[in-house]
Amino acid sequence: MKNKFSKHWKGSSQPRKQRKYSANAPLHIKRNLLSVNLSKELRKKFKKRNIVVRKGDSVRIMRGKFKKKTGKVIEVNVKTSKVKIEGIQVKKQDGSKANIKMQPSNLQIIELNQDDKKRMKTSKEEQSKKTEVKENKK
Repeated sequence: MKNKFSKHWKGSSQPRKQRKYSANAPLHIKRNLLSVNLSKELRKKFKKRNIVVRKGDSVRIMRGKFKKKTGKVIEVNVKTSKVKIEGIQVKKQDGSKANIKMQPSNLQIIELNQDDKKRMKTSKEEQSKKTEVKENKK
């Protein structure tokens, strides 16, 4: 039997292989698949296009039934690669409400949770590394 997950996989145009890769990936790689793109203001500020979503981030929904609605991230499930957002609920048959699990690719971060100092530090370090590389090339 073939290995469930290949470390040497470079990519494929076949959707079935892409799905297999993301489904069988270990959690430290699945976490990177939770990247959400940043709003234009945050892109300019951090000089990054996307960042891994965390609990407490404010996001805007870009696709689907709840398009253009905003809310705070309540829960991030790395195993299923889904995100729950505060206030984005659907009414169930019995009358109760349930939070909807969204795909991170359909979201945009409009405000970052800045409780964790390391999160901001790593993005600043990456910025300084990029500027150093550019200066060295010149």
